[in-house]
Amino acid sequence: MNTVEGTVEEIIFSNEINGYTVCDVLHGNNLVTAVGYMPFINVGETLKLTGKWVTHPEYGEQFKVEMYEKILPCTIDAIQKYLSSGVIKGIGPATAAKIVGRFGEDTLNIIQFNSSILAEIKGISLEKAIAIGQTFEEQRGLRTVIMFLQEYGLSPVYSTRIYRAFGDRTIDEIRENPYKLADEVFGIGFKTADRIARSMGIDPSSKFRICSGIKYVLAQAAANGHTYIPDTNLKDYTSRLLEVNIEDISDALVSLLLDKSVYVQKESDHNRVYLSSFYMAESGVCRKFAELSTVDFNGDLSDFGDRLGDVQREEGIVLADRQKTAVREALVNGVLVITGGPGTGKTTIIKTIIKLLCREGYEVALAAPTGRAAKRMTEATGFEAKTIHRLLEIGYTGEETSLVFQRTETNPVEADVVIIDEVSMVDILIMNHLLKAIPPGTRLILVGDADQLPSVGPGNVLKDIINSGMIKTVRLNEIFRQAEESMIIVNAHRINRGEFPCLNAKDKDFFFMHRNSGEDIVKTILELCRKRLPDTYGYDPMRHIQVLTPMRKGITGVTNLNLELQKVLNAENNHKCEKPYHEFIFREGDRVMQIKNNYNLKWERAGDSYIDGMGVFNGDTGIIQKIDTEEQRLTVLFEDEKLVEYDFSILEEIEPAFAITIHKSQGSEFPVVILPLFSGPPVLMTRNLLYTAVTRAKNLVILVGSERVLTEMIGNERETLRYSGLEDKLRNVFLS
Repeated sequence: MNTVEGTVEEIIFSNEINGYTVCDVLHGNNLVTAVGYMPFINVGETLKLTGKWVTHPEYGEQFKVEMYEKILPCTIDAIQKYLSSGVIKGIGPATAAKIVGRFGEDTLNIIQFNSSILAEIKGISLEKAIAIGQTFEEQRGLRTVIMFLQEYGLSPVYSTRIYRAFGDRTIDEIRENPYKLADEVFGIGFKTADRIARSMGIDPSSKFRICSGIKYVLAQAAANGHTYIPDTNLKDYTSRLLEVNIEDISDALVSLLLDKSVYVQKESDHNRVYLSSFYMAESGVCRKFAELSTVDFNGDLSDFGDRLGDVQREEGIVLADRQKTAVREALVNGVLVITGGPGTGKTTIIKTIIKLLCREGYEVALAAPTGRAAKRMTEATGFEAKTIHRLLEIGYTGEETSLVFQRTETNPVEADVVIIDEVSMVDILIMNHLLKAIPPGTRLILVGDADQLPSVGPGNVLKDIINSGMIKTVRLNEIFRQAEESMIIVNAHRINRGEFPCLNAKDKDFFFMHRNSGEDIVKTILELCRKRLPDTYGYDPMRHIQVLTPMRKGITGVTNLNLELQKVLNAENNHKCEKPYHEFIFREGDRVMQIKNNYNLKWERAGDSYIDGMGVFNGDTGIIQKIDTEEQRLTVLFEDEKLVEYDFSILEEIEPAFAITIHKSQGSEFPVVILPLFSGPPVLMTRNLLYTAVTRAKNLVILVGSERVLTEMIGNERETLRYSGLEDKLRNVFLS
């Protein structure tokens, strides 16, 4: 092995995901091209490289790096160059010059051991000075962890995530139990942890490993919507995954039962194995529904017709008999489900119920699963609606280390009536938290379309409630006259019944553009977004037009469409800052979406009065306002005027949203929806996926692609199997 020591002069190439880097290093008076896995290096840093000399057929002599070590610079020029490189967040070239000018060769010691003194420099606050010192110290610990985990093939991105989870204890924690990586670090799968464990010599048949494998299989099932797995399926799959005997899995299950990590529910023909959290959630939902449903509100309804008539005259509406039934049932039942497709009057019913109950002095709370759905509910009813998370007041406990809902059994929601819209999106965990916070004697009204896609999270809550037959349900199936004028609504119902939609009716809002190839489909979508729809109808492609697609991969998938749409809607510009991340380059002006709930992201809203708060949720969309490469942060202005700053380290929480999957569109409404119709996996090209996409549009739907694919989707009634025990549990609780 040879050793090369020198200063990084230029980074020619760097793969942010795995850390593979090509750079020029000044070694003495010679410029050496070094290649290898060198994550998180910066121009100006001094490196000690261990490796061997190789000759590349095209690029000539290179130094192939096997190991590397960062050496802190010691001369004033080297220190200033090092700090100017952006290696420490908050220090750019100008700030670096000020710091080195003030502290000279002692600069790095000051930063490491006494960073508060940096506040003596104009432009550096005490808070920023301390943050610079903390960043410097974290980098020191992080470098050690990265080098340790490199031996096991983990990328710098995941090494950083692991270090955040365990801090200075990282290496000891992993050596003690590598399976903690799968249990406690987002994005680290069981297979990765298992590979590391095997490298460390952990016995493949150890109960330690099998228990972790079982939990992994159950967690994967939950990610696919299941709340449990039949025990035979669980054992067979785990046995194949781990290559161990079924008997060993049975023994490990007993251990998991004893420590209450899993729960087994015995059935006549099989046993259901749950992660305990999902079993407790299903059981809690059933008990609470039974409790709320037993309350009868037998008030005087002798003047119901008169009171309803007053509301109808004020609103200028005439309710159909089925709608009147829904309103009446809402006044007498502890729990009511109202279900129906678009144009069947669900919103009109909600508004009528609110007005009747408010006149009687009841306090009504409205909520929906997402910010978009809550906003739609507010606009449609004229009454403020919150997200379920806001209704339940997500917050911290203790020393701000644990996020919980503040509204619980002991601190319930303060309302006489709670109305939840878009219930098809609510998973079993959120429903359990919601019901915990609703005290006995409070009316609960659940509204949703049971034919929409089920929740992204585990469970099949709305369908299970309806199918159980235990909760009073009113089904709406009449499309009203005004709705009949919209081909969007007419065709949505036709698709839901398995009928072919009416296409290209004159002066209507539902169009089909025949294109044969994926390339032609993409080309047409780009032209619609860039020119035809803005020029013809005045639609803003960044605010009004949403491309929805069933798939993530392929030419008409989310990944490719976002790359192509960015080129025409927010092209590269010297005046726009950028941040490469994975296969996409975030650019100022891009449309993006939050793709996971983050309850501790701070936001602010400037206006007549300054407001701030916490929490950005899955499905929220906005525009990138600013990318600051020196501070390593990206600022997004969301549609509800919330301004949120993202540290570069959490960019996995957002993704481009020029195009999004149909699943991600649930609960949203867009003026214009464009849907590519191109061949894809049958599991994705289904009728209810098409139905969901069409019902997301308010003013205009444009289908682009193959009529054959459209026909196949309408005929594909396949619904992905979800193992959920809520329906059975509801019957058992109510009939016992």
